[in-house]
Amino acid sequence: MSRLRRARLCEEAPRPGWRAPAAAVVTVLAALLALAGCAKRARLTITFSERMEPEATGEAAELAPRVPIHRRRWSGHTLTLEPAESLGVNRTYTLFLGTAAYDIHGNHLENGKTIVFSTAPAFPAGGIEGDLEARGFPAGGTYLWCYDAATGHTPDSTARDFDAIGLVDRLGHFRLSGLAVPGRYRLWAFADLNNNRSFEPSADILAAVDTVFELSAAKPWASGVTLRVVNPRAPGRLRGAVIDSSGDSLGVLRVQVITPEDTLRALQFDVDADNQFDLKLPAGTLRVRAYRDLDRSHSWQPDREPASDLVTVVVPPAADVLNVRLTVRRPRGKP
Repeated sequence: MSRLRRARLCEEAPRPGWRAPAAAVVTVLAALLALAGCAKRARLTITFSERMEPEATGEAAELAPRVPIHRRRWSGHTLTLEPAESLGVNRTYTLFLGTAAYDIHGNHLENGKTIVFSTAPAFPAGGIEGDLEARGFPAGGTYLWCYDAATGHTPDSTARDFDAIGLVDRLGHFRLSGLAVPGRYRLWAFADLNNNRSFEPSADILAAVDTVFELSAAKPWASGVTLRVVNPRAPGRLRGAVIDSSGDSLGVLRVQVITPEDTLRALQFDVDADNQFDLKLPAGTLRVRAYRDLDRSHSWQPDREPASDLVTVVVPPAADVLNVRLTVRRPRGKP
């Protein structure tokens, strides 16, 4: 996997002696947390450990708040971004690199990266740090858009007008720094599952975090935060057992599942040797029945094949429904 090895900002006046260790990628961010007083006409450079695919990687590197990039230049492993306009006075910016970046062998970055810097004399003291608990999708590479709560702003992935941005690493950890205090902030989690850097409701996840984070001079950091985000399209899991009271040993015990998407054709699953089942199913309200398939036709014959009652089960996205019991009995009137 390619790794972001070194990032240098404010090329006009680099800090003497600063180097981020090549083996400790996370120290890049720590080394830049106090980086203030950057020139308004700064060029921004990122050096990678591998030769990168230039177009995709260049497009994956951007500034927030949004600043148009006039030119993206490559020299070996190093990408230089030249903003089309001067940076604002006393403003804090985040240079972010998403996981859509990949090397010439097709390996995507294992983690995205954010580097925060400021044109103000002093670096803003506020920040939010914690972990993302992702259900039904990988946490790594999820963007956290941060907005000033006082503006009541609605997210817009095409405008990229968030006040700050963070990236969740592959272990689920995130750190948003450079926030002004006092201040009140809201977060939105954006999982760009198709890596096109724009929210598409049918493919991606955009979820508001309910908490408003209040930062003050006395308490500038909100630490130990846990954010929980669920992929609404993720399948759920249904586990349980079939209790066979029919007395039959012919045929096969099966579990039949009827989904809202297809009420005419049921999904069919065999139970294991202990009559247990463990099924990955589309989320929603499902109807479930166990039956003994005497003729092995994969269809239930109500007049002659033993079956359980039809049970309605709600399976939430990325969640487990456990201990479902289905009791198979002979059809009424059958000995």
